[in-house]
Amino acid sequence: MPEIGNLNKLRVVKEVDFGVYLDGQELGEILLPRRYLPDKCKMDDSIEVFVYRDSEDRLIATTEKPLAMVGDFALLRVAAVSRFGAFLDWGLEKDLLVPFREQKQKMQSGKSYVVHVYLDDRNERIVASSRVDRFLNKIPAEYDNGEEVDLLIYNQSGMGFNAIINNSHWGILYKNEVFQPLKTGQKIKGFIKKLREDQKIDLSLQKPGYAAIDAVAEGILIKLKEAGGFISVTDKSDPEMIYQLLGISKKSYKKAIGALYKKSLIRMEESGISLH
Repeated sequence: MPEIGNLNKLRVVKEVDFGVYLDGQELGEILLPRRYLPDKCKMDDSIEVFVYRDSEDRLIATTEKPLAMVGDFALLRVAAVSRFGAFLDWGLEKDLLVPFREQKQKMQSGKSYVVHVYLDDRNERIVASSRVDRFLNKIPAEYDNGEEVDLLIYNQSGMGFNAIINNSHWGILYKNEVFQPLKTGQKIKGFIKKLREDQKIDLSLQKPGYAAIDAVAEGILIKLKEAGGFISVTDKSDPEMIYQLLGISKKSYKKAIGALYKKSLIRMEESGISLH
């Protein structure tokens, strides 16, 4: 059965002046308006479409892909606020509603929020919620240490960055282990560092198997982060300049950046070094 709020491959069963109807099986025939028709579309062709409800609550199909689908977490911008709630721009003609009851804080037009997209079982409408915690999996995670995962950066806290793992669990990236700029809503690959006894999950952005970097190399990464990702120091720089900027000898500097380069944490450039 086709899923509302997700991509489906549906067969063309009827042509009309304003589009075609697709076989929605138990959902009935679903209109694909003519403006979304692929070139040379004909009867019995199967088309990949996103199915949702239009402003009159009718099921409709589109070949456009939204910025998020049912089950996803995503950072979306508020296009408008009305007496019904906030409406998010999710890349389709009809904006996505966040009812007031689903707003963790009152949403403001023009601002962006991390939300969860879901199907309201009462009326089969696609809506969103910024109360993301209640949509995350409460069952203990079964990840392996070192496993690669998809992360969505949720926010920054005193300890580091809270992230949503595989659309399913909370995890944390500790700030003293993050050596690149991160921002809310950013999607990035990460790795499971440790499953803790309190069911919390520690994350890492470094590939598993890397040896821990020493204090000198870590200090250089911190300096890079503070400087916006680039510092104009090379292995040819004056030793006194290196010491004034980093507080280390030129020999220590060359050894540390060699280790960081081998671990793909930095890039060597003619005028300096930058975060990878």
